[in-house]
Amino acid sequence: MLTTDVPTRDQLVGRASELVPLLRENAAWSEENRRIHQDSIDALADAGIFKLRTPARYGGYEADTRTLVEVAAELGRGDASTAWVASVYWIPTFMACLFPDEVQDEVFSTPDVRICGTLSPSAMATPVDGGIVVNGKWGFISGAHHAHWQEIIAVLVPPEGEPMPVMALVPISELQIIDDWHTSGLKGTGSVSTAAQNLFVPSARVIPLPAILMGQYASKINANSPIYRAPLLPVASASSVGTVVGLARAAKDAFFERLPDRKITYTGYGSQAEAPLTHLQVAEAAAKLDQAEFHALRLATTVDTKAVDGSEWTLEQRVKARADMGQVVKLAKESVEILAGASGGSSIYSNVPIQRIARDIQAVNLHALMHPDTNAELYGRVLCGLAPDTLYI
Repeated sequence: MLTTDVPTRDQLVGRASELVPLLRENAAWSEENRRIHQDSIDALADAGIFKLRTPARYGGYEADTRTLVEVAAELGRGDASTAWVASVYWIPTFMACLFPDEVQDEVFSTPDVRICGTLSPSAMATPVDGGIVVNGKWGFISGAHHAHWQEIIAVLVPPEGEPMPVMALVPISELQIIDDWHTSGLKGTGSVSTAAQNLFVPSARVIPLPAILMGQYASKINANSPIYRAPLLPVASASSVGTVVGLARAAKDAFFERLPDRKITYTGYGSQAEAPLTHLQVAEAAAKLDQAEFHALRLATTVDTKAVDGSEWTLEQRVKARADMGQVVKLAKESVEILAGASGGSSIYSNVPIQRIARDIQAVNLHALMHPDTNAELYGRVLCGLAPDTLYI
């Protein structure tokens, strides 16, 4: 069993803040090469960013989701792709902590282990002696290039009975990486596809997905730890929103860095900062950022408070967690769009950060689990007394 001095939330946020210049410096390289720069990965590891959801007995920090939000928001100020990959690793790392303890011993034997994953059941599995055999392909696997393990979802088809989705852990070395990540936003995440061909997965590394979604976890040691007894979807929601807040902060930083030297061409304003239009734009953008931060922190506070007191999650609270995530995305995107629209024609040059920020926030907005309209509809559906039409709550 490893022991480690666990840094405070402020210390972890401070470490993330210190990484911002490096992440900004590497952002263009990451976008061009469609993966995170190795120097950025190494810096994240040195700062302990990959340990936030690792159990303390393996040298991890067992950080709460409020810490995840604040750390990712700082990383997002530097580069959204890097922050996104870090937050994506946190979610499957949390999921790995739900597996039997002997499986965790294997997974966390790698220092600073990085686990990528998905919640989409886009592969098929058949039962065999001692486990399952998986065939299929998964898309949007952020951080696959730098991962050690992947959490996969497949539909298990038994000889008798109904098909059932299962979650499994496999070494990334046993999967094929398909270099198909050619996109308009979040280019640096390297969210390639992975594939399995007749891949055997032992039974210990397979859990029914419905059990996970309903909080029926297999780990005995982690059962009494607050951060590992929270429901998956609220945890995933809270783990994701920090990057989005960071994107809006990055847009604000980028706009004000250029403001002193900008005029509004073809107008009488020799300084953009003197124009009342600019005052209205930055005020509205800042207000939307404030609102996005409110929803992000409310979501994290709900997850962390309920994890500590052990109280049951109501259906409305579960869908409200997704609604909060959707509001963070909606408001942050609107904030970025205001500032991007006020940045002038020169902002379309590839060396001006705000054009990348605008494309990245659009990519986040289109994510199936984060789309504001999808989450708002689900919340409203439950408020109207209807049953949710998804297991992902």
